[in-house]
Amino acid sequence: MRAIIERIGPCRMRFTPPGFHSLAEAIVYQQLNGKAAETIFKRFAALAGEPLAPEGILKLSDEQMRAAGLSKQKSAYLKDLAAKTSSGLLDFARLPGLPDAKVVEHLTQVKGIGVWTAQMFLMFTLKRENVLPTGDFGVRMAMYKHYLDVQRIVQRAKAAKKLANKPAAAKKLSKKKIKLPTPEQMETIARRWEPYRSVACWYLWQSLDTKTL
Repeated sequence: MRAIIERIGPCRMRFTPPGFHSLAEAIVYQQLNGKAAETIFKRFAALAGEPLAPEGILKLSDEQMRAAGLSKQKSAYLKDLAAKTSSGLLDFARLPGLPDAKVVEHLTQVKGIGVWTAQMFLMFTLKRENVLPTGDFGVRMAMYKHYLDVQRIVQRAKAAKKLANKPAAAKKLSKKKIKLPTPEQMETIARRWEPYRSVACWYLWQSLDTKTL
């Protein structure tokens, strides 16, 4: 981690206000690349009003939401978020005072809000410093690259020496597939980063675009 931090420099995490708008925006951005999501979000916000609020979403018809570029599924997720917030079942005012696990439990009662989205909300909206999203592909890949693959290279080098006179076996060894870390392995690796695992994850994400080895 020290090498990654030295290459990337100071942490520049960006945060959003802890409210309805941020979570609704997160739903719109799910499974879309940046430019496409931004275009759809702008169209949607123009119809619903900014900042996004439950009443602004609930007044929209399914046709209006589809015209903005939202899928039927995402429209349903946004309507569910708006309805649960409007009814008081989802209470954003409570979230800052809840422990991480309770925030995840509270948010995932909404359709379309899974553990990963709730964890991103914890990290980038509620500014929780010790979150480890074990289901995040980028974090898993970065952990593999900087921690597991280094160990694998050493092990393969030792194995290759033993197979020096067996070309077929050595070739098979070199083609082994990437095996991303399990949640248990990730917890073990990240133990040394506590209580700032959120910050460490930010560096891991950045490291995928920056040469650190």
